[in-house]
Amino acid sequence: MKITVLVENTTTHDNIETEHGLSLYIEANDQKILFDAGQSSMFARNAQKLDIDLSQVDMCVLSHGHYDHGGGLRTFLEINDKAKIYMNEYAFDAHYNGTEKYIGLDKELLNRVERIVMVGDKLELEEGLKLYSCNDKTRKNNLRNPSLLGGLGLTVLENGEFKDEDFRHEQYLLIEEGNKKVLISGCSHKGIVDIVNWFNPDVLVGGFHFMKLSSDKDKDVLMDAGSKLMEHKTMYYTCHCTGCEQYEFLKDIMNEQLEYVGAGKTIEI
Repeated sequence: MKITVLVENTTTHDNIETEHGLSLYIEANDQKILFDAGQSSMFARNAQKLDIDLSQVDMCVLSHGHYDHGGGLRTFLEINDKAKIYMNEYAFDAHYNGTEKYIGLDKELLNRVERIVMVGDKLELEEGLKLYSCNDKTRKNNLRNPSLLGGLGLTVLENGEFKDEDFRHEQYLLIEEGNKKVLISGCSHKGIVDIVNWFNPDVLVGGFHFMKLSSDKDKDVLMDAGSKLMEHKTMYYTCHCTGCEQYEFLKDIMNEQLEYVGAGKTIEI
């Protein structure tokens, strides 16, 4: 299995561009998968520089309905004329940061419904490739507590009213290949500790959404999260919304169990 980071907030190569967003190219179980598409066409430019042919991608998975993960989907549809895009049934809800800034998907993508597959709570894409929303799971983290999820302040507009975001549109890709169980998560909005408890993967790749936590003021929260993640034998490759300062703090706790992956980096599992 190979996972290449096409877009991330940082880079490992001078010629690879960066933006606040995430896009991964995955080769697993004889399938070529695009997981998220960043916020622009940057993922495609970087793929070209990395000699990755996106026209040959077999399927695309959108982790959740935010612009920094789905903003490049229009570009992907132009490059690739065959792959279905699998997103949660709530991905096109009206997602906002506060009440002013729209951070959702381009609604014009709904004109391409023949390529978009709306997913419920669970879907098997191929043997060894499954999507889960985990909306039926109990979350121990209190989503109203800013410390636990980085002071999100994220909302969804429903029937003319702004409501606290519950992230029901977020889904996770579980890959089982050989004797390895690998979980791919975009931002882990539902709580990284809970997500790892639900799946207990051998490897997890994705953001922890700690970027707004302070390694000083929220030190206890980060220490608690790091300690709980280490209760599993999981190897963590983190990125994007974890935050670089927060990663450095966690690295001191988790040591070799945690690595950061920037744009241009390839993981072989």
